[in-house]
Amino acid sequence: MTQRSGFDPVAFKETTHQQWQNAAAAWHRWGPTLYAWLNPVTVRMLNLAHLGPGARVIDVAAGTGEPALSAAERVGSSGYVLATDLSSNILRFAAHEAQTRGLSEAVFQTRVLYGENLDLAEATFDAALSRLGLIYFPDRVRGLAEMWRVLVPGGRAVVAGFTVPERNPFFSIPIGIIRRRMHLPPPEPGQPGPFSLGDPSVMQEAYRRAGFRAIETHIVSAALRLPSASVCAQFERESFGALQQMLSGVSVEEQMAAWEEIEEGLRRFEGSSGFETSTELIVGVGIR
Repeated sequence: MTQRSGFDPVAFKETTHQQWQNAAAAWHRWGPTLYAWLNPVTVRMLNLAHLGPGARVIDVAAGTGEPALSAAERVGSSGYVLATDLSSNILRFAAHEAQTRGLSEAVFQTRVLYGENLDLAEATFDAALSRLGLIYFPDRVRGLAEMWRVLVPGGRAVVAGFTVPERNPFFSIPIGIIRRRMHLPPPEPGQPGPFSLGDPSVMQEAYRRAGFRAIETHIVSAALRLPSASVCAQFERESFGALQQMLSGVSVEEQMAAWEEIEEGLRRFEGSSGFETSTELIVGVGIR
């Protein structure tokens, strides 16, 4: 996969690991917001995975537990779900939530694993999921190939990411403001990021190169609702480690000025009932 000149995948993975170690508690704290916002995407993913009682599922880059926890509800006591992530901190919240829901270790487990190198036996799972995870892999084809490897023949891999910036202004507005303030160039083709698999042809090609067949892509709309633009800016500032990292090289005063501008930019989606904006995600599925 083509990467921009000077891109260091090892350094990127280490930076990403540290981002999520630091943002784990915030991501968990904003869990109700994330669930309400992304549940339509999760439901579509689980339907496309054809999950049923007794299925074995791996969630790659599971974060604090979704969609792995929802998958566990579908597979039942005779099934098994393994939630994986590069961040041990964030998986602790997933494990705690599983215990709160009464899921035994026979049904739900967590394990720290890099998605591009799943240290697991071949042909172990019926379905592989990755919601907003694969888009940040330095080598997304390798990540999909690892999913292919651990799936049984006929198993399904279902991944989700954002489509294009103009369809996701809640994210593209902050990114654009930060890039302008920090004099950062736009990402080049092949570089990991929120919109890296937004083009259906790019996602389909990644699936094909990883060995999948019967590939489909689906567009899912999901509304992000919050009390105000200020709360949305707070949500992104606390939870989106990539935005924090983009601003890490400037003073606290400059960071706060950037977030004030971001809040002002998001205010266009504020109305009498609060903050609401549409988001658009792409969900891909392929069969081993």
